[in-house]
Amino acid sequence: MISQTTEYALRAVVFLAMHEGKSFTTSEIAQATRVPMAYLSKVLQTLSRGGIVLSQRGLGGGFTLALEPDSLSVLEVVDAVDPIQRVKACPAGHTDHGSSLCPLHKQIDDAIGMVERAFAKSTIKELVTSSSTVPPLCTIKKARKTAKKS
Repeated sequence: MISQTTEYALRAVVFLAMHEGKSFTTSEIAQATRVPMAYLSKVLQTLSRGGIVLSQRGLGGGFTLALEPDSLSVLEVVDAVDPIQRVKACPAGHTDHGSSLCPLHKQIDDAIGMVERAFAKSTIKELVTSSSTVPPLCTIKKARKTAKKS
């Protein structure tokens, strides 16, 4: 239903929301979310262009959320990287329907619409603060290693 790019974007955004206000490098996010670093770099650039994350170069730089997790919907993240495609015309190319969808494609579009509405109603904050016994990102590794004492 959602692309791998969308999955990776959601992982990164949830991770950043779990550490609100802190900045993380692509490498740190990739390690914590188990996303290949090169792929994640492209995803984070797309999220930055979409206004979902902020990036800062240089020492102490990295990525942070651009929006508050309680006002950021799952749909906004999805739309920033790979918008949900609704069925607007017959995928088989039949023009005899006119502007109406056949029952099969109408049912498919209705289901897609339900997913879209569910994503619009769900905030990133809800994912982070869920009462589930499973952590928001299944298994999380520590993003930053503590410095060894000399």
